[in-house]
Amino acid sequence: MSRYLAFPAPANGPSLAVLLVNLGTPDAPDAASVRRYLSDFLSDPRVVEQPRWLWWPILHGFVLRVRPARSAQAYKSIWTADGSPLQVGTRQLATRLDARFQELAPGRVKVVHAMRYGAPSLADTLAELAREGMQRLLVVPLFPQFSATTTASVMDDLGRVLARWRKPPELRFVSDYHADELHIDALAQSVRAHWQSHGRGERLLLSFHGIPQRYVESGDPYLDQCRATAAALQARLGIEGRQIIACFQSRVGREPWLQPYFDETLNALAGQGVRSVDVLSPGFAVDCLETLEEIAMQGRDSFLKAGGEKFHFIACLNDSDDQVLALESLIRRHCAGWPELSQRLADPA
Repeated sequence: MSRYLAFPAPANGPSLAVLLVNLGTPDAPDAASVRRYLSDFLSDPRVVEQPRWLWWPILHGFVLRVRPARSAQAYKSIWTADGSPLQVGTRQLATRLDARFQELAPGRVKVVHAMRYGAPSLADTLAELAREGMQRLLVVPLFPQFSATTTASVMDDLGRVLARWRKPPELRFVSDYHADELHIDALAQSVRAHWQSHGRGERLLLSFHGIPQRYVESGDPYLDQCRATAAALQARLGIEGRQIIACFQSRVGREPWLQPYFDETLNALAGQGVRSVDVLSPGFAVDCLETLEEIAMQGRDSFLKAGGEKFHFIACLNDSDDQVLALESLIRRHCAGWPELSQRLADPA
């Protein structure tokens, strides 16, 4: 029996697949599901850069015994009738993009989604695409800023999957889109729309997911790309530097993570007499636990308790028209020259 997988492809299936990849989510908001998810996530050496002999006893002896129940309660606070907001939002985004590419190249292009951790997995999703006739593949991790903890981990998993295939597809990969013009336009428009509807806070906080400082010191470009996104958005909005603050959330453990920290920034602003803030999370394509619970709930409570009066969370781009437009343009550029979209490419109208 061969060690390699082969997929006899039907002649009439879509030959170009676009795979949107997000981080992942538990199957349900209960401790058992969260434990399985966290075990997969926190076992990734890209995420936790510690020697296995040191990290494994901590992970299995403490983290996976204590954290799942607490995290399950947080997931319950944001869970919807249709499931995890991250799963629902990523699927809706893929569905809208697929509909757009069906208009551009009927029957030749298919847009789907997968998760780095949990379901639908890269392995299962890619196998289904291969059975349908995929010959070319564009992978689009939904992380605007590159980090080894996210984008490179997707690269790792993709390599493991395709290493078992008899004939892998022709492959292209989007490493980041942190300064893409249409992406910045979409972020700016979401802020302007919020200001028009709710008024403008005294400060605009840009909360990016944090990573340990030593990862950046070891060469991870994430911090530079977060700063570039913040600078581009500030320029597009035409606001002064003091009115916009880039900060970092979700730190764990005792070692230094990227600073300034989101929670400390909120408390400091309230202590300085700032009474209203708007918060945007430009590192997240789709709303999830970190935006809906950590920012919109915990962040709000923290700011109000510290003396603030108005806290407004600006939703992620999700499946908005502007995000669909930006990602469509990005995909078309990266697919340039492939026969499915071989006509002269232009940005979508």
